[in-house]
Amino acid sequence: MNALIKAETVNALAAATNGRMAVSDIIQHVAVVQEVMRAVMKPEVHYGKIPGTDKPTLYKAGAEVLCMVFRIADTYEVTDMSTADIVRYRVNCIGVHQGTGIVMGSGLGEASSGEEKYKWRKAICKEEFDETPANMRRVKHARGKGGTTYKQDQIRTEPADLANTILKMANKRAKMAMVLNVTAASDCFAQDLEDMDDALRDHLTRHGDEPTQPTGPAAPAEKPIYSDEAFQKNLPIWRDLIESGKKTAEAVIKNVNLLNVMTAEQMSMVRATVVKPTEGDSNENA
Repeated sequence: MNALIKAETVNALAAATNGRMAVSDIIQHVAVVQEVMRAVMKPEVHYGKIPGTDKPTLYKAGAEVLCMVFRIADTYEVTDMSTADIVRYRVNCIGVHQGTGIVMGSGLGEASSGEEKYKWRKAICKEEFDETPANMRRVKHARGKGGTTYKQDQIRTEPADLANTILKMANKRAKMAMVLNVTAASDCFAQDLEDMDDALRDHLTRHGDEPTQPTGPAAPAEKPIYSDEAFQKNLPIWRDLIESGKKTAEAVIKNVNLLNVMTAEQMSMVRATVVKPTEGDSNENA
């Protein structure tokens, strides 16, 4: 695979100077991305499948692997768009080839403390909620397991306390966009869905465009059996996701089976994980 990566890098750089890529170079480039996905990346570590989407979503760890493979160095141009009430950053991430210094592409990302998941937090106690000014608190209607709904007391966060988190998120989003732009990996991965608010993500995946049929090279006819070593390493991670309600056992199994084949025993162990009730469910059933 190293020889393939080396050849791909040379061809891509040559194409950049000549103004276009040959069809064979494009096919080779896509093959490198898919080979790295099969041989190096792990489900739920480097990428994951979000229900309702047609492609795996690239995670930050996966973007870093692609940067290493294609020798991409990332630099950032940060624009501070903050106001007195909101912390907001727009970031341009520039990808430069480490060997030649050639700019390979860029990607924009933005984050703001006005986003739903940063703007509000759960009140620590009833006293904190009651003592917070009325314009800085709210009762949020949320959805629990099984379609049940519940109410949660929330108060406004202090934007200044989130400045570093907001900047890191803007950098992350910009880097993800840059990596997908530079590596042309969008046929393998979707983007940014894991960063969205749950309700918005559900709306987009339910009401978006119909999934398109993949146009890249066909997957291998036979998938490898998922190794016991990888299974034992990832099982605790999957159990945490299932117990917290972030993933279902069937979603985990489906993700793994995209590139591998789980044994019956492995699938049974994943399905044996029990979803722990959320606080909202407990309040609803009380």
